[in-house]
Amino acid sequence: MNTQEPAGLFTAVYEGDENTVVRLLRAGTAADARDEDGQTALYLAAVSNEPGIVRLLLAAGADPDRLSADADSPLCGAACGGHAEVVRALLAAGATADLEEEFGFRALTWAVQRGQVEILTELLAAGAHPDRPGPTGEAPLVAAARRGSPGCVRALLAHGAGARSPALDEARRWPALDVEAELRAGLEQMYGSGHEMVTHRIPEDGGITVEVQLRTGERTMAGNDQQTGHAAIITLLEAALGIATPVPELADRALRCGDPANDDWTEAVSVLVRRAGGETFTAATAWSRSPDPLRRALGTEILRKLGR
Repeated sequence: MNTQEPAGLFTAVYEGDENTVVRLLRAGTAADARDEDGQTALYLAAVSNEPGIVRLLLAAGADPDRLSADADSPLCGAACGGHAEVVRALLAAGATADLEEEFGFRALTWAVQRGQVEILTELLAAGAHPDRPGPTGEAPLVAAARRGSPGCVRALLAHGAGARSPALDEARRWPALDVEAELRAGLEQMYGSGHEMVTHRIPEDGGITVEVQLRTGERTMAGNDQQTGHAAIITLLEAALGIATPVPELADRALRCGDPANDDWTEAVSVLVRRAGGETFTAATAWSRSPDPLRRALGTEILRKLGR
């Protein structure tokens, strides 16, 4: 029986105070408590990235699938925020991996849109369907291709995702586009022109994520970001579809990124090494003698992996 008002529980969750949460739950505050807006304590803990509090609430009987304000899923909130440990805690407590929240969003939809590879992998392992479309009817693999996340594409392909040809078409659109300009245009469409915009390029997930923030003075008003691993995704999807990409084209994808640690490079090398034919060996030998240091590095790496 709930013998305590829930306000103290919500304050403790906001403050990340696990000891107070324990004390309130022991005193009778309901783990499924809602505030005056209908928000559940579990949802607040999930979106606040408080895995310890999430586990306490779940252990005290909070329903992992109960929608906050009859609209928002704790699992979706955690996936959208990139809170992998919270996602694992919710799934371990029996959260439905494919549960839909308001407007037809699922945790997998959010994970793909945000390029959250670790979370997507957890959701797929817990039974999320790799082909179930999002609220717009778009297949997850197509959304992952647009996002530019090779990691998400790999995870979906590993679980048998379909829509491979449409995803390849989507990925092929992006190398010719200016990602920063696309992000800026999207923010201007939503918030109008005339705002200061600041761009960051963040190395992560085997590539570069471009982030554009819309600023008002010292305050960030809005922002958006996108990964740029589209060349790697093209290579992945061509291989998945059995398309034999010409050797020079694969080399150009690697050399355009200019970074042997980048997925655009490593995926091209992987395909070339798997072929292990005479054309690959002849090309790699020639590249290894090139005066261009990047082309020489590419040829040398392929020959080393071929054992030559």
